[in-house]
Order: sequence, then structure tokens, then C-alpha cells
Amino acid sequence: MGHSHHAHHDHSGPDHAQGPAIGALRMAFLINAAFTVIEAAGGWWTNSMAVWSDALHDLGDCLVLGLAWYLQRLSARGRDADYSYGYGRYSMLGGWVSAWILIAGAVMMVVSAAPRLLSPVQPNTGGMMIIALFGLAMNGFAAWKLHAGHSLNERGAYLHLLEDVLGWAAVLVGAVVIRYTGWSAIDPLLSIGISLFIVVNALRTLRKGTGILMQRGPERVDAAAIRNALLALHQVADVHDQHAWSLDGDYTVLTVHLVVNTRDLDAISTVKKEARQALHTLGVQHATIETELPDELCELLHH
Repeated sequence: MGHSHHAHHDHSGPDHAQGPAIGALRMAFLINAAFTVIEAAGGWWTNSMAVWSDALHDLGDCLVLGLAWYLQRLSARGRDADYSYGYGRYSMLGGWVSAWILIAGAVMMVVSAAPRLLSPVQPNTGGMMIIALFGLAMNGFAAWKLHAGHSLNERGAYLHLLEDVLGWAAVLVGAVVIRYTGWSAIDPLLSIGISLFIVVNALRTLRKGTGILMQRGPERVDAAAIRNALLALHQVADVHDQHAWSLDGDYTVLTVHLVVNTRDLDAISTVKKEARQALHTLGVQHATIETELPDELCELLHH
């Protein structure tokens, strides 16, 4: 007869200090939304493709941060009949969806900037420098508000804002170069460079988010180390049907079958307790452990 045992801890689901995270995302969204309006006007004023590129990027970030803010609030809900693990996975959807938004925006900017390489237009370099300095200050402050976050949602939003900071630094350098050399082709080149940089980072976020949605094994959890740690426990003869996945990029769930050399319930209870301690040390927050005897047939091994 098999024994199915669940870890008797952490029944509330993932907790990422939701209050501070929600507040930081709200602040970053409001700052970004206000600056995007200023930026769009600045792009028209300066006639700069690099400024327009960052304006479109920030518009995408507004959608990202607004969605991240909403999903972070949603993820704070506890478990219910429909979501037995809670709503934690919603917190990572912002980063995943934002990757698609940013890739689409970057492609649009490359298409718009490419013709200007053949017929460069002289931008308003003084205006570019003013907007770039303002952008560095605004986006830098918003990024600082999110830099301590740990969830995929917070980290994704932080990385987007950090990209904005780098983008505005590039615009500032470009404006100075154009002002003193007259080489206006650097403006569309910067736009294309910023867009390609965004695509590379967005693809990384997309890959990580897709891995979570497809229940890929968590990168921070070593499956072999877990198996070896469990095999090292007293009375454990074998380990099989081991599965680990992440709810949101931070909260790890694991199920495993342990073959034990004892029928004594107290000894089995001790094995479970030691197994939970070992798993927690190795980065597993929620474990479901099933025990079997050596002569038991595990039907899952035959599927």
C-alpha cells in the first residue's frame, strides 16, 4: 500500500512581499506614463528617430508596467477552489507579455529608421540633449524603485527600465556627436541599435517566461543534487518520479516518490521530515512526497 504525504507547510502559496512590490510597480508605471507623453512631444519637437524609438519603447513599458502592476495585485490572492496553488503565476505573465510588446515595437522602429540611413534628417540636437537628460533622471528613478525586487514580474519591469536608462544615455551621446560633427546618420543608427538591444533582452525574458509556462525545470534547482540528497537519507532505497517546476520564476514546487526500507510509521515520518528539510535547503518551497516499499509496484514507472 502506497503512502501519499504532502509537505505540511506554506499552504498560503508564494509570498513576495506583495505590498512593497505593488507600490513600487505603481510608482514606476505613473512615472513612465507621465514621461511617455513628454517624450512623444519631444520626438516631434526634435525630429529625432532615436527619441521616437525610446518614446515607443516607453509606451510599451507603460503597457508592461500597468499590466505588471495589475497582475502583481492579482497574484497576491490566496488559494481557492479554482487555483489550488494560488494566483502566483499571474505575477510572471507581465514579463512574458511585455517581451512580445517590446519585440513588436522594436521591429516597427527598425522599419521606420532604416529609410533615414539613406536620407538622413538633421535633428534638433539641443532638444535631444534636454530630453535625454530628463529621460535619464526619470527612468533612473523608476528603475531604482524596482531594483530590489525578486519576482520575475519585478525583475522584468526593472530590466525594461534599465534598458530605457541605457537608451537615453545613447541618445545623449548621439546628440553630442551630431552637434559637433554634423553626422546626422548616427540618429537612425542609434534607433536601430537600441531596437536590436531591446529585442535581444526581450527574447531572453520570453525564453524564461515560456519555460515557466511549459513547466520546464527551474534553473536554480539542481535535479541531480536533489536526487542525491534524498538518496543519502536513512531508510531511503530509491528515488523516482521526481518533478520540479516553478510557479512564477521564484516559487518552486516538487513532487517525488521515495522507496523506503521500513513499514514503521514513525520512521517514515522522520524520513519525510528530513526530506523536506533537505529540499528546502536546495530551493524547494513546496514538496509533495509519496513513499513506497521496495516490493510495491509504482504504476507511474510503467507509463
